[in-house]
Amino acid sequence: MGYLEDIGTYFLMLKRTFSSFTKGSVLRELIFKEIDDLIIGSLGIVGFIGFFVGGVITLQTALNLTNPLIPKTLIGFATRQSIMLEFAPTFISIIMAGKVGSFITSSIGSMRVTEQIDALEVMGINSLNYLVFPKIIAMLMFPFLIAIAMFLGMTGGLLAGVYGGFVSMDEFVMGLQQDFIPFHLAYAFIKTFIFAFILATVPSWHGYYMKGGALEVGKASTKSFVWTSVLIILANYIITQMLLS
Repeated sequence: MGYLEDIGTYFLMLKRTFSSFTKGSVLRELIFKEIDDLIIGSLGIVGFIGFFVGGVITLQTALNLTNPLIPKTLIGFATRQSIMLEFAPTFISIIMAGKVGSFITSSIGSMRVTEQIDALEVMGINSLNYLVFPKIIAMLMFPFLIAIAMFLGMTGGLLAGVYGGFVSMDEFVMGLQQDFIPFHLAYAFIKTFIFAFILATVPSWHGYYMKGGALEVGKASTKSFVWTSVLIILANYIITQMLLS
């Protein structure tokens, strides 16, 4: 019964978020601040993980290709497919659930604990629109991070394969171009937008409706990460079943 109540409050939160809008100039300033905090602030970790995981994927693929009859171009092909279809959209989103999700929950939860949200309501401001809507709009830039992760992952794979002596640059690039299906890229970005919405709203719900003090803010951040990750994985399965099966 508790889960049904949580689902209900989540959808009621979304309804209030998209109603009684705050003044445009204020919202604009909040959106730019959220883009800086959530997107620009995550460039470093996304780039670092993308580059080195791309290299690891290439090394593992190359080390398992022991049959001389299998062309070396398969290394580039497998790296591209792994990064584009799953690693960049899904793996990075789960990492962002820890970084961005915990930040959102703790920031909104701290405002709840210090009664700043109550103060917004007393001033006649729709607190959900003021706090959550800018985060949703900012996370529409999330596919930009995923595109960077894809590019750096394939770059890392190229460098690892070539300088490790497993594949030539021409063979790797040929593998990257081999049997490319444009819809796979569209599929990756479609689910990225859905993951971005989950990343913005689920942690916000956990922060906004938490009760207690500073200790409970920490617990809410942990629960936020767990449930955001679970929903991303479930959404990933459903979207893949709908779009690729």
